[in-house]
Amino acid sequence: MSDRPDHLHRPDQLDRLAAAVARHTDGLWSDSAVPHQVLVAIDELVAPTDLLYEPMICFIAKGAKSATAGERSWLTGRGEMFFNPLVLPVTAVFHEVPYRSTVLRLDGQVLTDLLLELDGAEPRTSPGPGGQITAPMTPEIVDAVTRWVRLLDSPDDIRPLAARFEAEILYRLLGSPLGPTLRRFTSAHSGTARVRAAAAWIAAHYTEPLSVDTIAAVAHMSTSTLHRHFKAATGMSPLRFQKQLRLQEARRQLVAGDTTAALVAEAVGYVSATQFNREYRHVYGLPPATDAARVRGRLAGARRS
Repeated sequence: MSDRPDHLHRPDQLDRLAAAVARHTDGLWSDSAVPHQVLVAIDELVAPTDLLYEPMICFIAKGAKSATAGERSWLTGRGEMFFNPLVLPVTAVFHEVPYRSTVLRLDGQVLTDLLLELDGAEPRTSPGPGGQITAPMTPEIVDAVTRWVRLLDSPDDIRPLAARFEAEILYRLLGSPLGPTLRRFTSAHSGTARVRAAAAWIAAHYTEPLSVDTIAAVAHMSTSTLHRHFKAATGMSPLRFQKQLRLQEARRQLVAGDTTAALVAEAVGYVSATQFNREYRHVYGLPPATDAARVRGRLAGARRS
């Protein structure tokens, strides 16, 4: 499963990237000293994990991971890259370990400036809603990402070179199958940008009562167009997107601290504790307190091992 794109480059090229990631990963997910760079290293299979994706591109050097958002799911393995254009609550499953990847958090202005330099004009793109996409990495992309991660081996080089290496990666990506979707990412009038604005608004206001009319106004779409494009990009309706954000945050708070399900339900925006318990159990399979105790036990076991 995870070796599908190896025909595009020598396996040792991916191994060098995986080794560079492993040298500098502190725990499972690590923000690095290089701007916009996150490193991920997982050595043992873990339970399905709630994550809140940001606009990003993930480059996988070893292992394989699937992610599910609403009715959408996708698998990314060794030698592949994955593009996500918006804030998105997902459940990730790591199918093969050891797992090594590096994530480029997308800066829309950096990408726009590069396109203006290359094209000399604002990008013209189709108005589609965009969404997640996976593709094989080319040898040139693997090489550029490896050099970007290896900046951590020589910290004095980060300030003068990081932006240049990031621009090179984006340049290579524009010539890859991700290119058309990346171009849509920069257009203020594309469906991608409008759905991204709606998703960001919900993420910033998820504890509040949700008005679909308000979100449609934020996205500059009719309610029917918003619903269609939002579901195409996220796999969820706006209401389900909000519920997923609430439940993920509720689970995080329950696992992290000395609190009760009733207090957490109120904190994330539920008026009815009964509704919260019902929806939580539907998503996670157990009542809130029981599930949180199970997750804490799993985490304690992982630390001991």
